[in-house]
Amino acid sequence: MLQIGTKAPYFEGVDENGNTVKLSDFAGKKLVLYFYPKDSTPGCTAEACDLRDNYQRFLAIGYEVLGVSRDSAASHQKFIAKYGLPFHLIADTDLTILKAYEAWGEKKMYGKVTEGTLRTTYIIDEQGVIIDTIGKVNTKAHTEQILK
Repeated sequence: MLQIGTKAPYFEGVDENGNTVKLSDFAGKKLVLYFYPKDSTPGCTAEACDLRDNYQRFLAIGYEVLGVSRDSAASHQKFIAKYGLPFHLIADTDLTILKAYEAWGEKKMYGKVTEGTLRTTYIIDEQGVIIDTIGKVNTKAHTEQILK
């Protein structure tokens, strides 16, 4: 994981509507940048819905929320529509952002080693500096981990 106190890597990606989203779009706001494996899977849905249910709490204290996975923009559109997600999701199909944020790597599941998305969250301050990291995400109570 990237270290607390370091400048967040610049990113530019496409959201579910085909719009370009950049780190600089969030200058002056705190950003919850969360990386997740796959749209509409149980853990990812629980995490997204927890963030959705607490979205107004984030906005009230100056935070924005942005999700990133390797799913396509079309997949993100369906995920957002199905669960009423109020925040944008970036389609990082070429893994550029995932790799820049060290959210892509070796995983062990059921004794098998594979490469994939490492569920990770970064909290980035108004100046683009990482102020917190969460590597062991509790998908059902992620908001509490972030706002602790």
